Amino acid sequence: MLNIEMSKRILVTGGAGFIGSAVVRRIIRETTHEALVFDKLTYAGNLSSLASVANDNRFHFIHGDICDALTVRAAFESFRPDWVMHLAAESHVDRSIDGPAAFIQTNLVGTYVLLQEALRFWLGLTGNAAQGFRFHHVSTDEVFGSLGEVGLFREDTPYAPNSPYSASKAGSDHLARAWLNTYGLPIVMTNCSNNYGPYHFPEKLIPLMILNALERRQLPVYGDGGNIRDWLFVEDHAEALLLAVERGCVGESYNIGGQCELSNIAVVNAICDLMDKLSPHRELGPHRALIGHVPDRPGHDLRYAIDCGKIERELGWRPRESFESGLRRTVVWYLENREWWSKVNSGAHDRERLGLLG
Repeated sequence: MLNIEMSKRILVTGGAGFIGSAVVRRIIRETTHEALVFDKLTYAGNLSSLASVANDNRFHFIHGDICDALTVRAAFESFRPDWVMHLAAESHVDRSIDGPAAFIQTNLVGTYVLLQEALRFWLGLTGNAAQGFRFHHVSTDEVFGSLGEVGLFREDTPYAPNSPYSASKAGSDHLARAWLNTYGLPIVMTNCSNNYGPYHFPEKLIPLMILNALERRQLPVYGDGGNIRDWLFVEDHAEALLLAVERGCVGESYNIGGQCELSNIAVVNAICDLMDKLSPHRELGPHRALIGHVPDRPGHDLRYAIDCGKIERELGWRPRESFESGLRRTVVWYLENREWWSKVNSGAHDRERLGLLG
């Protein structure tokens, strides 16, 4: 376990993305650590998600691609991080079906480049700096494949990815483990369930449904809506990620889940019911009338659910938000932050259906 009394310098890849920005906001608001955001600013990366902390003198930013070894190396040399939190990734399953090459490039090649440059930097450290260095690889429960009606993903569940996205993340997990076991790079790993919350790019289920409901557009539900996910509020996840890099043991992996299994149709119904209360359209009727079922995603995993007992026992973490409280916070945030999602949504994404295989 690390001594975390002193402030640390944390390099956060993908720090302008949904989960990464929640981590960075938490670092600046609730710790004395410094954060360097290293982000390519693709369609899902947005500096406006960091506006509330960007003027703090402990916040730093580099516009860079993790596949660019020279830019990554320069970031290590200039910032000289104590810890790396690697969240940069292509992450949308539907996009991976339409264009898997970007997922292979970023999630596999980019992770390889980052591991190599982290190893180069770590090998040049001595004493306490070398001993205290950590590389935290952040991943997903989708690497484990699909569960049946019972059971939970554990840290020792065999990998069985079913989409180009999950296969690329499984590969990046294996690379991280190989750099730990072959080269000794001090790595901690985490795998999380489905995140939701403020600042979520509107291609994912919950923000897509909220924004479509606001505009009285169809709420497209894949298949019969029976696919089940474990939902994790993003601020709870950010807290768990910081605990993992601060206190996690080198070589260990930790599953992070919200302990909240719900079918997609149950989630959509809950959003509709909240919208009826918070943004009613009395003339147009209840929001559930907007629900429409569309052809299912190819290879759509039936169920994900995480056993997060290890991180609870060893690091003392557990989710603070129930799904009901977290969803209400999320819907209220989107209702109050039209300027953010209007800018994010304009031009880059029309909430169109992806992943149909032509």
